[in-house]
Amino acid sequence: MLKELAQFLVEQIFQFGYPGIFALMAIESSFIPFPSEVVLVPAGYLASQEKMSLGMIFLSAISGSMLGAFINYYLAYFVGRKFLQKFGKYFFISNSTLDKMETFFQKHGAISTFTGRLLPGIRQLISIPAGLARMNVFTFAIFTALGAGIWSLILILLGYFIGENQELINQYLKQITFLILILVIMFLFIYYKIKTKKV
Repeated sequence: MLKELAQFLVEQIFQFGYPGIFALMAIESSFIPFPSEVVLVPAGYLASQEKMSLGMIFLSAISGSMLGAFINYYLAYFVGRKFLQKFGKYFFISNSTLDKMETFFQKHGAISTFTGRLLPGIRQLISIPAGLARMNVFTFAIFTALGAGIWSLILILLGYFIGENQELINQYLKQITFLILILVIMFLFIYYKIKTKKV
C-alpha cells in the first residue's frame, strides 16, 4: 500500500522537476515516510542522461528533507510536548521522562540526530524526540543536514552510475544500508568510549 502511494506521488509530482523533488522529500521526511530511493534514484538517472543537474537535485533533496524535519520538530516542540505534559500519564510518559529526554538531547542530541538520519525507519522519526526534548534548533539543523545530505547523495549517485538496473540498485541498497548500520554502531561505540573516559 505504502509503495503504491509512494509511486503515485512520484509520478504526479516528479513532472514538476526540482520543485517536485523538494516537495516529495519534504513529505518523505515528515508525515508520510515513504522510501526516499523512489525519488532520488530516478532523479540521479535523469542527471546521467543530462536531463537534470546533480547539484540542483542534491540541493532540492536536502532542502526538502530539512523542511520535513522541521515540520516534525516544531509539531513535537509546540504541540506534542504540551499534549504529553497533559495526557502523557495515560501513555506511561511522565513529566520527569520528558525532562530526562531533554537532558539526553542536550548532551547527545547532535550524535543522535546525525546517526538517526542515516538509519531506515528512524530517519523520519528522529525529529520528533528532538522537538519534544527542545533540542537546540541550530544544532538540530546542522546535524540533520549532514545526515540527510549523506543519504541523499548516496541515492542520487546510485541512480547516476547504475541507472535503470533496478535489481542491481536493490542489491547495492541492501549492502549500503548494512554497511551504514555497521559504521553507525562503530561510531556510537567510539562516541560512548570517549564520553565515558571524560566522566
